[in-house]
Amino acid sequence: MIDTVIVQPGTETGEPSVAGVSWPAVAAGAVVSCAVTLVLLAFGAGLGLSVVSPWAGAGVSATTFKIGTGLYLLVIAMIASSLGGYIAGRLRSRWIGVHSDEVYFRDTAHGFVAWAFASVLGAVLLATPATSVLSGAVTGASQGAATAASQAGPMDGYVDTLFRSDAPAAPNATNPQDSRAEMVRLFTGSFRSGGDLKPADRQYVAKVVAARTGLSQADAEKRVNEVVTQAKTDIDAARKAAMQLAFWLTASLLLGAFCASLAATEGGGLRDGTWGRKVRR
Repeated sequence: MIDTVIVQPGTETGEPSVAGVSWPAVAAGAVVSCAVTLVLLAFGAGLGLSVVSPWAGAGVSATTFKIGTGLYLLVIAMIASSLGGYIAGRLRSRWIGVHSDEVYFRDTAHGFVAWAFASVLGAVLLATPATSVLSGAVTGASQGAATAASQAGPMDGYVDTLFRSDAPAAPNATNPQDSRAEMVRLFTGSFRSGGDLKPADRQYVAKVVAARTGLSQADAEKRVNEVVTQAKTDIDAARKAAMQLAFWLTASLLLGAFCASLAATEGGGLRDGTWGRKVRR
């Protein structure tokens, strides 16, 4: 006689019931990372104001300041991301019955997700008026001058140089604002896409400058060439500065992701007592 044994499929799969992602821990780590970043940014703004001086020969050079700013961004990323990742790993729920390799991966993922959450949260905060606290601290000493300068366009300074006259009164200056507005539009439209003044526009600008300042046509053309060269030099310097800042920000973000992931594995290991492959009792 043969007994038939029917095995019913069980519902137990061996997978722990605890979720693989502890979102409260991730959120806590992200908030801590953002808070530390704001504190370090405020401290960095104070350092920047202390090393930059309007007097010649005082303070640091522009190159040193840019390199120091980039290195400080890396320091901010390391400190803030490490603390956020450590908090995310240390506060997560303990996984029972999960292989050690899977635990290591989950801790790394917790740190990376906390870094990503902090990055998105920081980008949202930077797009809100809350950042006026930092910007106001930097420009508070010159608030009155900044308010007056905010009404001017980026090309007004160059146009001022064009129309500077040594004569007490310039001919054909009955309505100087019309000429200024025209020159500002011409300069802005020419340099907006990285171009230059067309030969016809350059000749016309020289004629207007000669009429406004009383200079000869040759001297007016020389002044136009000098101002155009200075404008292109300043625009190129601003472009290079923005490019370098973008590279520093990219490096700091990548370094922050690495530090957050590594710190989360340490925090998770200390949470379980397995850090350094030594089980604590």
